[in-house]
Amino acid sequence: MSNEEPKLTAVEGIKQESRLLRGTIAEEIASSTACFNSDNIQLLKFHGSYQQDNRDLRVERKKAGLDKAYSMMLRLRIPGGRCKADQFLSMLDVCEELGNSTIKITTRQTIQLHGIVKDNLRPTIKRVNELALSTLAACGDVNRNIMCCPAKKVGPVHAELARITDELTEAMAPQTKAYHELWVSEPGSSDKELVGGGQEDEPLYGPTYLPRKFKMGIALPEDNCIDIYTQDLGLLAIVREDAIIGYNVLVGGGMGTTPAKKVTYPALGKRMAFVTPDQVVGVCQAILKVQRDNGNRSDRKTARMKYLVDRWGIEKFRQEVEKYFGSTLQYCTPDDVSGVDDHMGWQEQGDGKWSYGLNIENGRLYDNEKVQFKAAIRAICSEFDTEIRMTGHQSLIFTDIEESQRDRLIELITQHNIPTTEQTSTVRRWSMACVALPTCGLAITESERRLPGLIDGLEQPLAKLGLDRERFTIRMTGCPNGCARPYNADIALVGKAKDRYTLYVGGGWLGNRLAYIYKDLVPDADLVNEIVGVFAAYKANRTEGESVGDFCSRVGQESLEAMAGAAERP
Repeated sequence: MSNEEPKLTAVEGIKQESRLLRGTIAEEIASSTACFNSDNIQLLKFHGSYQQDNRDLRVERKKAGLDKAYSMMLRLRIPGGRCKADQFLSMLDVCEELGNSTIKITTRQTIQLHGIVKDNLRPTIKRVNELALSTLAACGDVNRNIMCCPAKKVGPVHAELARITDELTEAMAPQTKAYHELWVSEPGSSDKELVGGGQEDEPLYGPTYLPRKFKMGIALPEDNCIDIYTQDLGLLAIVREDAIIGYNVLVGGGMGTTPAKKVTYPALGKRMAFVTPDQVVGVCQAILKVQRDNGNRSDRKTARMKYLVDRWGIEKFRQEVEKYFGSTLQYCTPDDVSGVDDHMGWQEQGDGKWSYGLNIENGRLYDNEKVQFKAAIRAICSEFDTEIRMTGHQSLIFTDIEESQRDRLIELITQHNIPTTEQTSTVRRWSMACVALPTCGLAITESERRLPGLIDGLEQPLAKLGLDRERFTIRMTGCPNGCARPYNADIALVGKAKDRYTLYVGGGWLGNRLAYIYKDLVPDADLVNEIVGVFAAYKANRTEGESVGDFCSRVGQESLEAMAGAAERP
């Protein structure tokens, strides 16, 4: 048997030789090329950017003898989705001046700007940093944007959630000076502090960072709005007498899978330990270090921490974390997720003021002749002293609205032809899609552009079945990587082949159960009929108080298919 070390992936070599994420990015920024080379494309992810091209234009441009229509996607790091109004308004300016004039609110409570040409990437990132925001570690093999309940609730619990999110964001961040050198300082700066001499290092990450991306989220038992079970590392806040006494730590969640590679799969987090508030940062860093030193660096398909947790088992993983942390840990309390609040519509803050959650379909903000999201946000922010918060369901919350201003806020929303949350159907409100075509290079099928029409087709049949007020999650992705967290939804559609989807059922809105494949390779034209069949079977065979996800989980694939075939459909 060979004792040779396993061969590392090419990306590991790129990171190792990158001089802490510098590569030759500076030289390429200064060059006249329309795109970056393959090595720098990998490094740019750590700086918050993906190189893309408009896939709708590929054939046309190829016929014309032109190269692809390259551009950059830029993702911000906004802990817990909390954003000041002036910051958000400035991002609207940036998307219009330097991007494709739209903003995408992501499934991780942050902002993506699309359509940034290479020459505009540095000015865009510089503008972001001038607003006291950042794009560092929004992508790449590092801890990404930390999710946390975005609700503005006055009191010690939510204040502590916000504080620990910010502390962890700093504690889990890369320390390389490359980001400041490349994007913030003046080109050619002689400031030795910015050059990053031989003493520079990454005390938490090391020179090759993590084997793969790492995602964190913080939730409350009664409000799992950030899908804690899908995170590599989840912190469930344990509250006693209106104070957080600690956190149940979950490890090993992750949505991505590669169907052609059977050793890959979606996974939900496993309960590992209870930690006190003074332990939480150290334990989180210890978990990251365990993954850093033991995650799979020879196969990126199986490099996420979920595979390490499953390979070792939760007890061994916990013991290794204790070694890195330096002491034993308590076992989890019995507390678990019990509810989800999407924070839409009017909610009291506890200080006499109100927050209003506005449903943004698939998170896309734009203005056209039919609807004006950006103009509405500008009007609201200019008239009200509000803060904007982004939800894990791609929507917006406007905070600090006075009782006397409530009617005026709704008036501004409707004046810009935006449906209020109250006017939005339940199925649309709880739906979510990834970007997919035309910009995502991994997309196999449509998602963001397809889901609204799919919802259009479902609304009337659901109403006729009397299920239009039934709450369930429906999520759509253009490929199996699972960016819209499909694998724990009540119903999910995952792109599998051209115009064909895998239909999953049996997860649930609590987010603590995986869905199963109901039907594979469903043609796009059959999607509505197949989903309506599931709901017809549910209507005819459910038990008292049973959700559609619970029902599908209980009866299983074969029985569900038989029930759907026999059920009367509208």
